[in-house]
Amino acid sequence: MSQTVDCYFTPISPWAYLGMARFRRIVAEAGAVAAFKPVDIMQVFARVGALPLGQRPQSKQDNRLQELVRWRDYLKMPLNLQPQFFPTNPIPACRLISAAASQGLDAAALSEACLKACWVEEQDIASADTLIQLTDRCGLDGRGLYQASLLDVALHQVQANTDEALARGVIGSPCYLIDDQVFFGQDRLDFVARSLLTG
Repeated sequence: MSQTVDCYFTPISPWAYLGMARFRRIVAEAGAVAAFKPVDIMQVFARVGALPLGQRPQSKQDNRLQELVRWRDYLKMPLNLQPQFFPTNPIPACRLISAAASQGLDAAALSEACLKACWVEEQDIASADTLIQLTDRCGLDGRGLYQASLLDVALHQVQANTDEALARGVIGSPCYLIDDQVFFGQDRLDFVARSLLTG
């Protein structure tokens, strides 16, 4: 039976962006199954005592930028350090990805498309037009899936993801969970790979 890795994230997280392609590759190579579960990151921050980016001490904000440069260069990935549409409201994208997942559609590709749109392509993933375009680009019915994301069931799924994440010990974005093991941050992906290979 294939192992399942639950990926809890917000689609405006640069760390989720930096890790998404590698995470998908690791899961595929291990023959595992990934579940993509976007969360309301502000609820997570409130529970664990983390501050939103703009409220953090300047030294922490400066260190975050240094780390982003290091990882961007190390991974050789494009990344705008201060994208035009960040921060933006991530909930519309969370609802869209949740709607895709609930319909058994390619939530993985859609998650990566939203992250790349924010951190590389200078697009606002709170915009309906942007989300429809990204969904179409993933080979899905953009307008139809966006309409599904507006239904209460999609919002309830985001809240269910968030409640589940908090109950399981998620502390930020991204968190990868295998059973009761929490791997916080894209810099823990080597440990995710090891766990899948030895599990």
